Amino acid sequence: MTKRIGVLTSGGDCPGLNAVIRGVYKSCDQLGYDCVGFLKGFEGLYDPVQYKHLTGSNTRGILSQGGTILGSTNKGRFAAVKGVDDRVEIAPHLIEGVKETVKQLGIDGLICVGGDGSLAIAQQFHENGIPVVGVPKTIDNDLSATAFTFGFDSAIECATDALDRLHTTAASHERIMVLEVMGRHAGWIALHSGIAGGGDVILLPEIEWSYDNVCHKILHRESQGKKFTLVVVAEGAELPEGGMVGEHRDGQQVKLGGVGRTVAEEIERRLHREARLCVLGHLQRGGKPTTFDRVLATQFGAHAVRLIVEGRFGEMICSRPPDMTSVPILEAVHKIRQVDPQGAAVKAARALGISFGDRSAEEASNGVFVAAEKNTAGSGMQLLESAESELEAALSN
Repeated sequence: MTKRIGVLTSGGDCPGLNAVIRGVYKSCDQLGYDCVGFLKGFEGLYDPVQYKHLTGSNTRGILSQGGTILGSTNKGRFAAVKGVDDRVEIAPHLIEGVKETVKQLGIDGLICVGGDGSLAIAQQFHENGIPVVGVPKTIDNDLSATAFTFGFDSAIECATDALDRLHTTAASHERIMVLEVMGRHAGWIALHSGIAGGGDVILLPEIEWSYDNVCHKILHRESQGKKFTLVVVAEGAELPEGGMVGEHRDGQQVKLGGVGRTVAEEIERRLHREARLCVLGHLQRGGKPTTFDRVLATQFGAHAVRLIVEGRFGEMICSRPPDMTSVPILEAVHKIRQVDPQGAAVKAARALGISFGDRSAEEASNGVFVAAEKNTAGSGMQLLESAESELEAALSN
């Protein structure tokens, strides 16, 4: 009997999913394996079972296409994650149903393409005897076992392009521009796009920040004749008073978003300067994958097939340049990978004068706002008045 491999894409979509599917199909074709793709993520595995045979004709030309020809979902019966560490068990009847589907279709191995939530489901499949391997997918780049996840490079390309465009309009109108980007509990997109796009302030979930320090940075730039500021905010950045901005939904992960507006409004209130907000949202998930993501996703697909051929189930393929290796899925979803506040990228950003909102301007510059910083015990307006006095003094000299 011909061997058969199944593949599905689960969770939020991102550029590169089709490249993985193509990589899986072409590798299977070279080995003489059949390849089937399950539709709508894990939902396609159970009543009603939905799949299609992957062929040369229906995978032709998909390498450069965004989205996924198999469809995906981050909701439904197989949701296994409520929060960062709040994982729930898949219902036993669903597990048994998936087992029956795999048996009836003669699936020798199932490739699950997804982020930490989807891989948590794949881990439960493995624990119940379903032959699975994982492929890491998330624009957030927050899986600890792999150096890169495909979709990340395409997302920062989108965010960087947005900053390039905001830079010209901000400079023309002498405005403060706040750009909110995705990333959930990790600030990789904000950090990389902020550096690449010439951001002046980057607010991350991993670094505590204050409005005072953000305002100091803006006023300091004005003292240098720079009448505009670009602020990049990760959607999961906690507010100075604590907590993240988002919609709480019972039984599901919190839907983050809105911190950019909060930051823009507070800057306007404190500095009496016009601040405009841009939220990229799902633009970061759409469009063609970059060259880097196409290559990475194709490698992931091909090496995932290799893991099945070698019988290495319960593992996730991962990129550890220059090698492509694998780790147990459980290790991959054990914890999220966040930005290191003392890491090379953050240090380089600080060396360029980029503020992370955790230091006042004089700590990174020439001491213009020393007096203002000493007045932190006062109100926000007192702090602003003191800072502006120092600014006027500096300009008069």
